[in-house]
Amino acid sequence: MLPRRVYAVLLAFLLHSGESEGSQSQHNSFLADTLVRKDQVQQVLEHQPVKEAQCQQVPTGPIETTLCDYETVESYNDQLYDELHELVQTPFFKYFRVDLYRECPFWEENALCMNRECGITTVDESEIPPLWRAAELSKIELPSEEERKGVPGCYYRDADFCFLDDLSEGDYVDLTLNPERFTGYAGPSAHRVWASIYQENCFGLSELVLHKDPNPNVVTLPDTMTNVLRADGADSEKTCLEKRVYYKIISGLHASISTHICYEFFNQTTGEWGPNLECFINRVAAYPERLQYIYFDVVLVLRAVARLGPYLSAYDYCGTGSTHDANADKETLDRLMKVIDIAQTVGKFDETVLFRGENAAVLKEEFKQHFRNVTRIMDCVGCDKCRLWGKVQTSGIGTALKILFELDEKALDPRLNSNLLSRNEVVALLNTLHRLTESLHYVNEFRRMWAETDTQEEARLIQKAEKPPSHSPAASPRGKDSAPRGLIEDIQRWLLACQRGTIDCVLDFVYRIWDGVKEVAGMFRVSGKERGPHSEF
Repeated sequence: MLPRRVYAVLLAFLLHSGESEGSQSQHNSFLADTLVRKDQVQQVLEHQPVKEAQCQQVPTGPIETTLCDYETVESYNDQLYDELHELVQTPFFKYFRVDLYRECPFWEENALCMNRECGITTVDESEIPPLWRAAELSKIELPSEEERKGVPGCYYRDADFCFLDDLSEGDYVDLTLNPERFTGYAGPSAHRVWASIYQENCFGLSELVLHKDPNPNVVTLPDTMTNVLRADGADSEKTCLEKRVYYKIISGLHASISTHICYEFFNQTTGEWGPNLECFINRVAAYPERLQYIYFDVVLVLRAVARLGPYLSAYDYCGTGSTHDANADKETLDRLMKVIDIAQTVGKFDETVLFRGENAAVLKEEFKQHFRNVTRIMDCVGCDKCRLWGKVQTSGIGTALKILFELDEKALDPRLNSNLLSRNEVVALLNTLHRLTESLHYVNEFRRMWAETDTQEEARLIQKAEKPPSHSPAASPRGKDSAPRGLIEDIQRWLLACQRGTIDCVLDFVYRIWDGVKEVAGMFRVSGKERGPHSEF
């Protein structure tokens, strides 16, 4: 029997010669509504984002619970990211008040990150414009005791999806001086936090369950998603839309955070910061559905911003009332209006299909309670910088959920409800949207890095990403299934080399033929006490 490398080359020639552009277009995209577990790294990193909006064309990748598609998000993301990147550096949106030293309410947490990157830089209150200081904000933002529920230091109202700091404790932080990045915070403490967050998804969903039971009609985007997302029996535990949405929100947030960590990664060998392609592949690209959920969160938050447009337009972004700050206030508002315009175009999340039916009130309250607990789990994070950004983004998502599912048009009217949201909620909402769009921006940077990677390094990265977890028993290299799997991998790598260019294709072909010859010769080389052929024979 010839070794699998020889078979791989021969079979690859047959497959490659019969392959056409038409057959390539039929391959499943990672943006499809099916779980991708073949060539997932290549699909994510070789995907070419569209640059023109396609909502008026035949959509190719509808996003569940939305009336738009992945291509539309991609076409607007560069512009949206540019506007948000400038907006979050303005005085109003860069200062955030947060209590980072509240005790973990769920377990005794003693694991503190000793890495200097875990620390944060705070701002003295004297540097904060007077109208944004806690003493002033508490006069107008803090609800009455009858409305507040919770524990010392934080509270929630019936409409809230997250716990809010009561401004009695905390520090002012300049978010631009404390970027979300790799800090070295890992190990049992970090794993326990994420495990607890996913356990708050008591609905029992997973990525596999979501894709095993795809929605009916995933090709067209009708005027309403109600019929599309509510098939017969859709109120079952398996397909309940609200539970699917909850899981996707959490998973998308996790994937976005992972993308930032991998892009702002500290190389301990060189002592420099920079993007880590291998980190991104292992954490996100090898599981394309996680990237899908970042798109999902972008559309969800954009919908909240679109609904909040009139309120945000009437908000006072000036901290002192001086002429200089008034000009800065106008610049902030002008940039924010551009974000709102994009949100009204792209934020086509259809919140009306959720929390319907006779059990809607119970399900919504359960949804709220789960997410409130997620915001409190942030007090268990042992890294100050991680805790900061965890609080910002869970507050931002919680604010978006409140806007979508608790506030009607009357409540959103700034003339009737000028103090609808706290300043921290507004800051968290826009900074969270910036984080999500920045993740998609970083994904394109990782794609550029992948395009510059040579074939041998690509194969190594893919092989490492596909390596089974250490707790899973690995198949024996001489088992009956090892040859077919290895054969397919060899074919895939050789085809990839041929797609990259003729030189790589020929060199890889010569290498594999020579490698196969050596393996055939080695099969008959005498060795050991038995002096017989190797067991491969």
